[in-house]
Amino acid sequence: MRQELWKNLLNLTFYRRHKVAVITQGLRLETNGDTDLIDITGNVAKGVSESGISSGTVTIFIPGSTAGVTTIEYEDGAIRDFQEAIERIVPKDIDYHHDARWGDGNGYSHVRAALQGASLTVPFASSSLLLGTWQQIIVIDFDNRPRSREIVLQIIGE
Repeated sequence: MRQELWKNLLNLTFYRRHKVAVITQGLRLETNGDTDLIDITGNVAKGVSESGISSGTVTIFIPGSTAGVTTIEYEDGAIRDFQEAIERIVPKDIDYHHDARWGDGNGYSHVRAALQGASLTVPFASSSLLLGTWQQIIVIDFDNRPRSREIVLQIIGE
């Protein structure tokens, strides 16, 4: 029974004849660093809408090792709570081996970004992101200085 179920699932997965499109877009942001949170929900929604793909997923990826991507309710209280939580988890004011080696003072930002993650995948249908009512997509710049950031959107679907 189980073997037959897998066989049927494989047949559905590999033999469906649908055109799947992949579109890659870029966004540029200027950030302030220091755990700067930037709402990019509108940018992502616009990218999906303009892609011509009606249903699928969009992956938001930020190249680099001192920034991350996630979702949050983008309001002052939640933003401050997030920033304070990050400071408790990975404080700026302790010694980091990265700083001892490179002297750039941003060892904490690399650790924060590694814990946060550099990508997020969001489903969409009818060219609309399937986010919760109070859920926004944010980029967090953990670095110790302002940066010009490139964000990659990869939209996959039909």
